Amino acid sequence: MNRILTTARSPRSRLRFDGWIAGLGTASGTRIVLGHWQRTPFGPFSDVMVEDGGGERLLIAPTRRTADFIRSTYVFDDVRIEPVEVTVSGESWSVAAPSLELRFVVGRRGPLGLALRAVPAGLARRPAWSALTDVPARLLLNGVRTRGSAGGGRTEWYGAQDLRPLRTVSAVFDGADLGPMEPVMPPVRFGFGSVPPRPCLTRVTTTVALGRGEGLRP
Repeated sequence: MNRILTTARSPRSRLRFDGWIAGLGTASGTRIVLGHWQRTPFGPFSDVMVEDGGGERLLIAPTRRTADFIRSTYVFDDVRIEPVEVTVSGESWSVAAPSLELRFVVGRRGPLGLALRAVPAGLARRPAWSALTDVPARLLLNGVRTRGSAGGGRTEWYGAQDLRPLRTVSAVFDGADLGPMEPVMPPVRFGFGSVPPRPCLTRVTTTVALGRGEGLRP
C-alpha cells in the first residue's frame, strides 16, 4: 500500500484519484455509481455507491480505510466492507462483489466524448480547469457538477477526459434482478453533484483538497 503524505507542509493537502466512473439507472429505481480507480493514494481499488428507489444510500468499499475516507467525503445511510472485483474485456465490464453482480457494455463515444478527449490531459486534470467547466456541466448535464464542497470541509474537482455511453446493463443486487437500464433519475444524492442522466462511463481525475488541519496517516 502506498504511503500517504500528511499535511505537515500544507493545511490543504490535495489527493488525486485517476480512473473511471460509471453511472447508471435501472428499471427497479436503483441507481449505481461505480468507481474504478487505477492510481490513488491508497493504491488501486474499486468501490460502488448504490441508491435504491426509496432513497437509501449504500457504499460498498473493499477496505475499512477506503470506506472511512469515502464516507468522510460523501453521505451514506449504510456501509459494507466487501471485495469489489472489476474485469474489463474490450467494451465489456464486469463487477463482482458479495452484494452485487453488474455487467455493462460500453458504446461508441459521441460529440461530448470526442470533445473531452481533445483537451490535453495535463490541462483536464487541473482543478482550475474543473472549476471553469462547472457551469457548462450544470447547463448541459442535469445534476452534474465538476467542482464543489464535500464532507469534512473538503473540496473536490472532477476533471473528465473521456465519456462513452452504456449500451446494455445487467445488475443483480442482494439477489434481486434490478431490471433493464434506465436513466439516472432522480439524480443520486451521495455528494454535491450527480452523474450524467444518461448512463455512461467517464474517464476522470478526481482531486480532493482535505479540510484545514486534516491529515491522513500512512
